Amino acid sequence: MYPHERSLVEKYPADEFAIVGVNSESTIEAAQEVIKKNNLTWMNFYDGGTSGPISTRWNVSGWPTIYLIDAQGIIRYKDVRGEDMDKAIEELVAELRTEKQKAETK
Repeated sequence: MYPHERSLVEKYPADEFAIVGVNSESTIEAAQEVIKKNNLTWMNFYDGGTSGPISTRWNVSGWPTIYLIDAQGIIRYKDVRGEDMDKAIEELVAELRTEKQKAETK
């Protein structure tokens, strides 16, 4: 999964796309090791384990759980992967670009 995520970070500009990781390792040291070992360059939060406050609030019951959130902060997709995730991201980025273009012409 990490190679795919890295390719997405490289593909899209930071003002159009971001990954936010939530790590549920048992200790913060273990989470830091995962980040280092896998060269995760995007924002990552340590959640204090599988029943941490982020996982609890977002109703995460399995890992990984993927949420795709649009520019308005609305969850548009949950647990899409592979080509379906790529298509969903392309759709959301295209919507954002359209909105940017509309705002620029006003």
